[in-house]
Amino acid sequence: MGITGTPGTGKTAVTARLEKKRQYQVIHLNELIREEGLYCEVDRERDCVVADMDLVEKRVMELIDKRYPATLLDSHLSHHLSDSVIVLRTKPDILGERLAKRGYSAEKIGENLDAEALDVILVESVEWCERVFEVDTTNQSVDYTVASVEEILRSLVKGETEKVAQRYKPGSVEWSEDFYG
Repeated sequence: MGITGTPGTGKTAVTARLEKKRQYQVIHLNELIREEGLYCEVDRERDCVVADMDLVEKRVMELIDKRYPATLLDSHLSHHLSDSVIVLRTKPDILGERLAKRGYSAEKIGENLDAEALDVILVESVEWCERVFEVDTTNQSVDYTVASVEEILRSLVKGETEKVAQRYKPGSVEWSEDFYG
């Protein structure tokens, strides 16, 4: 199960809380990629590494612990490896503030705000994954977002996704008009 979204939407905060509960296995893909050298190049202009997704997928498969009802992949790349994903979304003006606090460059902030406003990760998720759920984290506490994610996870584990599929339907969050005027 992927927990994906534009950087700054709350993926790591949510998965860190879930990890503490020890109900699900959590793999933080970005850390794994950096720590184990699962990348093919360093993009100095964007201040990031370019993941070798074949190596990442192979390593994730080795790490999956079947004792857990689900393995959660935390990353803006997780939708490339998962059949089900939860896409966390944040209104671009709030997202910009979060990314600025992280020290992102103006160019990197702009690139991420465009991606969020244009639903880039949501569209990719819908194209790549069997089941996609969308959660707006804009004005929500981490606890509230964790509760929403847990509701989706419980329904997936039970195989009863009809109610949450309606509540967290992809495309229910939209702010391109707010962002682009």
